[in-house]
Amino acid sequence: MARIERWDPENETFWEQEGKHHAKRNLWISISALFLAFAVWQIWSVIAANLNDIGFQFTDSELFLLAALPGLTGATLRIFYTFLVPIFGGRNWTIFSTASLLIPAIGIGFAVQNPDTSFVTMAILAALCGFGGGNFASSMSNISFFYPKKAKGTALGLNAGIGNLGVSAVQLLSPLVITVALFGTFAGAPQLLGDGSEVYMQNAAFIWVIPIVLTVIAAFWGMDNLPGVRASFKEQAVIFKNKHTWIMTWLYTMCFGSFIGYAAAFPLLTRTEFPEVNVFQIAFIGPLLGALIRPLGGWLSDKLGGAFVTFWDIILLIAGTLGVMYFYNAGNFAGFLTMFIIVFIATGIANGSTFRMIPFIFEQKEAAAVLGFTSAIAAYGAFLIPSLFGWSMNQTGMANLALIIFIVYYVISLAIHWFYYARKKAEVKC
Repeated sequence: MARIERWDPENETFWEQEGKHHAKRNLWISISALFLAFAVWQIWSVIAANLNDIGFQFTDSELFLLAALPGLTGATLRIFYTFLVPIFGGRNWTIFSTASLLIPAIGIGFAVQNPDTSFVTMAILAALCGFGGGNFASSMSNISFFYPKKAKGTALGLNAGIGNLGVSAVQLLSPLVITVALFGTFAGAPQLLGDGSEVYMQNAAFIWVIPIVLTVIAAFWGMDNLPGVRASFKEQAVIFKNKHTWIMTWLYTMCFGSFIGYAAAFPLLTRTEFPEVNVFQIAFIGPLLGALIRPLGGWLSDKLGGAFVTFWDIILLIAGTLGVMYFYNAGNFAGFLTMFIIVFIATGIANGSTFRMIPFIFEQKEAAAVLGFTSAIAAYGAFLIPSLFGWSMNQTGMANLALIIFIVYYVISLAIHWFYYARKKAEVKC
């Protein structure tokens, strides 16, 4: 692989003759790495809901905490990962960060086979899944350097949108692979359910090991460290003096924080409130649609403007969440599921539209850092939303209190977005 000596994507001639080719190659490898990162990050959304069925004896609060911990560590790691691509290089960091996913994937595969494994051990393994959550910040920062402004919305939407599919892939594949001895005796013995049937819970983690190894190899041979994008932390830290960094962080938390938080909490919430439903047959639908539609949010924003798309999408998000609360209280699962799917779709569109806004608000190197930092704070939604649902259930026996908090947050977000970006005399038109 020849080293890239010059990079100028805003130069139309350079972009068409050389830049586009390199950018596409790096984008598709990045998408594969990010897909696996999200898969590992969200393993516990499935495993936590199944542990007590195979002999573990954790409380509901402990199970919600296991589902939430990857969000806490992943969000924290994103803060650091945000600034590492310009320091170490995109190729170098992708290789290292993707390889780190092997630690929780292998560890969980062994731990779930022994019901005497302590809660502390499980919590540590859940926290280590944060390696997957952290990768998003560095991945988006890296890809932002490869594309000209005119194509950033679509490129970032593809990277994040297809990467986000790792969430639904976990929730779709795990219930299937745990039913068969996929790796024979090599991966360990089965566990017994209450009815005497056998499952291989370790497969939910082990299935990602080989794809991780192959993607690390692909990144080693196929990705590039770009010239001219190196910057120290001090140079990038200028973003913290800009108020729009904090405004966009609030807005991206609204959409991505909701997407990843609901993805982590939905299986447990549904199993708690609608025990008659086999949640694992439908848990993947919302995250799948939310991830698939994210590139559309970026593409629509390239055509119509990110501020315009985001404004109307927040209204959809508010309406959908109100619908979730209504059907939840009515005990109507079909309506509850439909409204949650609308919420996932709304978060997916806004994920794409808000990230398209950032390169128009900030200059190139600042935009890359802001993309990473906003994604870091937003990722705390993966911890906060399951935790708030658990708190609401403990306090009132229902999820209403948590849903009311989310709705208030969305209404405040709509007002902030309208004032700074969407009204006629907005400070920044994007």
